[in-house]
Amino acid sequence: MVTLSLLHPEQNTPLQQWQFEDESVIRIGRSPSNNVVLSDPLVSRHHLELRCINLNNPSSWQMINQGTNGTFLDGILVSQSLLADGSLIQLARGGPILKFQTQPTITVQEKPSLSPSLQGCSHSGNSPNNLFCIYCGQPLSVQKTVRQYQVLRTLGQGGMGTTFIAWDQTGRTTGRPQLLVLKEMNADMAKIAKAQELFEREARTLKTLHHPGIPKYYDFFMEAGKKYLAMELIHGQDLEKRVYERGPVTQCIAIAWMIQTCDVLAYIHSQQPPLIHRDIKPANLMVRTADNRVVVLDFGAVKETGTSLNTRIGAEGYCAPEQERGQPLTQSDLYAIGPTLIFLLTGENPFKYYRPKGRGYAFQVENVPTITPQLRAVIERVTEPLPSDRYATAKELASALAACQ
Repeated sequence: MVTLSLLHPEQNTPLQQWQFEDESVIRIGRSPSNNVVLSDPLVSRHHLELRCINLNNPSSWQMINQGTNGTFLDGILVSQSLLADGSLIQLARGGPILKFQTQPTITVQEKPSLSPSLQGCSHSGNSPNNLFCIYCGQPLSVQKTVRQYQVLRTLGQGGMGTTFIAWDQTGRTTGRPQLLVLKEMNADMAKIAKAQELFEREARTLKTLHHPGIPKYYDFFMEAGKKYLAMELIHGQDLEKRVYERGPVTQCIAIAWMIQTCDVLAYIHSQQPPLIHRDIKPANLMVRTADNRVVVLDFGAVKETGTSLNTRIGAEGYCAPEQERGQPLTQSDLYAIGPTLIFLLTGENPFKYYRPKGRGYAFQVENVPTITPQLRAVIERVTEPLPSDRYATAKELASALAACQ
């Protein structure tokens, strides 16, 4: 029997597995005709063949590269090679990694354990995108250590703070060793009371929310005068980067993602008191790799209804008129779904379509061929200047979107 496991790009844990008992040839690539289909742009249509070269010895296998971007066996570029049990096959530099096994898997480790013989491992042969060594299982680079968290890579930096990918080797936070996001408040922001309030509010909010479309809260603490928030690492790509890299998506996909976003908004709006996200935009909507579902990020701007809401927060083109005046409502979050749809379907800043209409302004997309009249009507209603003219709830908006499919 041959087992192929698609590994998580950072954690080395299986995302998907295929088992073959009688096949003598296993074909891998993007084409649906393959035994293993991997829909990654770096993978060729017919990228790789695995062949059993001795039918009397079912453990005797050979790999043959056919992909234009090459194939790496245990970190080394090869065109043809014998396969050993436990070999790691990477389809293109930075592409998906498959673990080859000829024996049934009984247990799967979070990542490879450190073998005494590999304590002096040079980490050679690793992809630049890897966080852990494919041989010894240790982090390839540790920028710094904050409490039990080893900071491995910087994810992003904004005005409020810097986010890192961190490794909790101790497992104290979640009960097992875990990759997570560690958000550090910038030193200059720590001197501003409002910035501290927003940072702490994000931690308090995430701690109370439990939804598959919201990152899990893990920890909040202060170390060396700096505040830190530890939360779930969502593996995927935000919608802004996805569209900029691959172009506009189909209406069917855009609607599906916005219905999923509405599900998250319905959940936070149903809290007592209701919560308003205030920063719904493509960059804050992540498509999770494991299940292709939307996760809403960045709860730093979240606010309860019925409290003082004079702070103006929101992205240009996605921000409702009342939110620009510092008076957001739950319908303000729904407003942002309209311009987000425009961006997903055109690949352009939705502000381009915000034009004078009557005595005010409105999104005018009647000449966009990828937006049907039915969906255009939904966009126009959800972006009405007056909140009372929009859909009343996220569930109502989701139903209207579903009717467009």
